[in-house]
Amino acid sequence: MMHSLARKGRVRPQLLELVINWHITEACNYRCRYCYAHWAGAGRELVHNIPATTLMLENLWQYFDPKNLANPLRRQMDWQGVRLNLAGGEPLLYPERVQQILPVARDIGFTTSLITNGSRLSPERSQQLAPYLSMLGVSLDSGISTINRQIGRQSRHGQLLNIEQLEEAIGKAKHHNPKLQIKLNTVVNALNCHEDLSALIQRLAPHRWKVLRMLPVVTDELMVSDSDFQGFVARHQPLGDILCAEDNTDMVESYVMIDPLGRFFQNALGQFGYRYSRPIQEIGVDQAFAAVGMDSAKFCARYLGSLDEVAE
Repeated sequence: MMHSLARKGRVRPQLLELVINWHITEACNYRCRYCYAHWAGAGRELVHNIPATTLMLENLWQYFDPKNLANPLRRQMDWQGVRLNLAGGEPLLYPERVQQILPVARDIGFTTSLITNGSRLSPERSQQLAPYLSMLGVSLDSGISTINRQIGRQSRHGQLLNIEQLEEAIGKAKHHNPKLQIKLNTVVNALNCHEDLSALIQRLAPHRWKVLRMLPVVTDELMVSDSDFQGFVARHQPLGDILCAEDNTDMVESYVMIDPLGRFFQNALGQFGYRYSRPIQEIGVDQAFAAVGMDSAKFCARYLGSLDEVAE
């Protein structure tokens, strides 16, 4: 069945894991026209300072450790583990940093995952990363070259994602980590909303396919209508056992997110831009997280379809 983010009247839901999405960089080799990965403020991205990164991860673990009963979030929900999800921009523009961070995070106590646009995910790199990951996510918005170019999903040299290489990379990753979950993310927008991705999704055989409606955080360009978004979801209903659709209201304030400067941030429906905490390394996790918060009911609803599913 397709999981929705409808609120569920449960008291202190028991979740398999709490997911922290750390967008390690704003840099990307693609230029998607609706990209939300643009953050205000100046400074050196934390990912380039491994000691500072390690300290932040240690502090995050102390605060979100399932054994920390003093965490105020425990009044609304319980979780058995914590997953650190590395995202961007494109995190694999800095493969050495990613390969440094993953084992450090695992040693601290996190499970780890990665979201990539797939362009730098060679079979060799996926083989190196797979043992450290519980989930590998790939952004995939279209199977049509002209649409990908119109969206901006190409390098400055005009290079598009190579589906054959991606398929090989996923196969290599699963071979070296049979427990690895594969997830595909698709942003439904004005250019791809009438496309049928069924054959492509079946070819890549993910455990989960997240279909997100284009969220106007930074721009309203390529917004998609209610009927076109619902039409896209309905068209792919035969894949409902792996498909999870998120409309705009589902995505607002329903994630734990950290920007490249080490600040918690959240989006708010009906306004452009984000609200930010001060850097975690300056004021600590407790104060920084309290400054932006999260809608725990929406967060929990994302996971309550099945405690065995890998979500993000």
